[in-house]
Amino acid sequence: MKHAEFAFPGPLRDKLVAAILDGSKTTTSGLLREYELSGEALPLVGERELVLDSSGTGVAVIETTDVRVLRLSEVDLRHALDEGEGFTSVAGWRAGHTDFWQGTEMRAALKDPEFTVDDTTQVVATRFVIVERIG
Repeated sequence: MKHAEFAFPGPLRDKLVAAILDGSKTTTSGLLREYELSGEALPLVGERELVLDSSGTGVAVIETTDVRVLRLSEVDLRHALDEGEGFTSVAGWRAGHTDFWQGTEMRAALKDPEFTVDDTTQVVATRFVIVERIG
């Protein structure tokens, strides 16, 4: 089974995993560029993944229910709210994700110390449901 890792191990991942487990996080966003660089296939509807916490322990199985590839400027309010991070607007969602995607860890992962996002940046917007809790 494929693994689902949200953000990088540490406080943000712990927060996101907790939001998945409490049901407030039912969407996630990634950069299409991440998938292209890693050679990883995009999620597929019906695909199940094991959610890993910061220690690498599986805590739940999620199933993908929707996948959209869209420009950053096309992300809608429903998706932003369902990220479960407390965003109340698309602008807030975008600011938070811009900070993350332009942060040191992501730039290192992308092997591009100058990486920036703009309205045309391609985002993979995924919706999922928990199908099993572990532990």
